[in-house]
Amino acid sequence: MYDMHIHSQYSMDSTTEMEKIVIKAIENNMKSICFTDHVDFDSTAQKIDFVFRTSDYFREINRFKYRYKKDIEILAGVEIGIQPHLFERYDKFLNNNRFDFVLMSIHSVNGEDIYVDNFTGGKDPVEAIRAYYETMLECVRGFSNFDILGHIDYIDRYFSQKEDIPSLEKYKDLLVEILETIIEKDKGIELNTSGLRKSLGYFHPKLSILEIYKDLGGETITIGSDSHTSDAVGADFKLAEKMLRDLGFKYIHIFKDRKRFPINIQ
Repeated sequence: MYDMHIHSQYSMDSTTEMEKIVIKAIENNMKSICFTDHVDFDSTAQKIDFVFRTSDYFREINRFKYRYKKDIEILAGVEIGIQPHLFERYDKFLNNNRFDFVLMSIHSVNGEDIYVDNFTGGKDPVEAIRAYYETMLECVRGFSNFDILGHIDYIDRYFSQKEDIPSLEKYKDLLVEILETIIEKDKGIELNTSGLRKSLGYFHPKLSILEIYKDLGGETITIGSDSHTSDAVGADFKLAEKMLRDLGFKYIHIFKDRKRFPINIQ
């Protein structure tokens, strides 16, 4: 198993030490894990920069990479919380740091953090979800220094009631444009298993979005647990791989030094 989305104490929303995660991954017989700790510039209404000291980050990853080299492959990635006004700033940050993998996610819309600032609260659900996907479309069109688009329907977690989540038809036009752009740019998407742990009852993205991606010709996909605690590393991966096989995907992918490598799952 290959987990390409893991958070440690270097993320603002995790306190789990890297070594504890590595040991748990080895116990779970995982072949490769990638730390993707958060870098969210200009985040929340307070415009805070959530960023770790990259020299410390790489040093610690390299220490465990050497210590456990016979047991598991450890990769150094990052999850960036993109916003349209931050393209140049993220380009500079990424060009100055040699990550194996860049996962790009939408955590904020119009300056509001979806979770911290309760972006969906008090808004018409359709207006909120279309604003989210409009932002995503602007970012995938305007920014290219990433490998995979993370947890596409992340916003679904933050509607107060499940029944408030708009149907796919309400934003499908935007979603198709996003996925077409991803494919044209030779990027990919993530199958994020955390939706099951967030009581949604489905992965990110949901099955219907995966079907659209496959129908459009999309092939590049990673699997990530989005774990913030060691016990969630690799969670529900067998179910995720089965879903992808059933949809006709032949490979999942991992990234090393920003290069894509396919892993056969058929």
